[in-house]
Amino acid sequence: MLRAQVGDREAIEALLRSAQPLLTRYVRAIVGVADAEDVTQDVMVLIYRKLWMLTTPDLWRPWMYRIASRSAFHYLKKRRRWPDHLRDDEVLEELPAQDLAAISPRVDDLLQDPRVTPASRAVLALHFKEEMTLAEVAAVLNVPLGTVKSRLAYGLATLRRQRAGETND
Repeated sequence: MLRAQVGDREAIEALLRSAQPLLTRYVRAIVGVADAEDVTQDVMVLIYRKLWMLTTPDLWRPWMYRIASRSAFHYLKKRRRWPDHLRDDEVLEELPAQDLAAISPRVDDLLQDPRVTPASRAVLALHFKEEMTLAEVAAVLNVPLGTVKSRLAYGLATLRRQRAGETND
């Protein structure tokens, strides 16, 4: 990290090469497969340009995800693909006491579900796919912990509705 910050080209390339697959997977969860490559490229350029601003190398991971989150949300707003009618900043219900191992395999389905807002997809991807704590997710997205919990609850409520639909089939 330090070598990259002082302009060592090999260190910069290695750092960006290691980050790209993680960021691509995360951005894909928010904006969709079709637009993920373009947004990820923008993220990589921003990271390259702003690398000197990172004062604490230990914060690299949350810092790069914050840049990716902001870029993905900006992209969706610019394309007017952010659903205005869906709000998930209110707690819909208490977080269920479910076994996370049972939820994790279904997260991929939720990340593709158009009923789940981009904000909830970001929380689900960071928490389940990138294995961040809810506090870390809140820091990355720069939102209160309660908002993260409500967005997670919204996504999990959608999962429960999916399951209910499957049992009715």
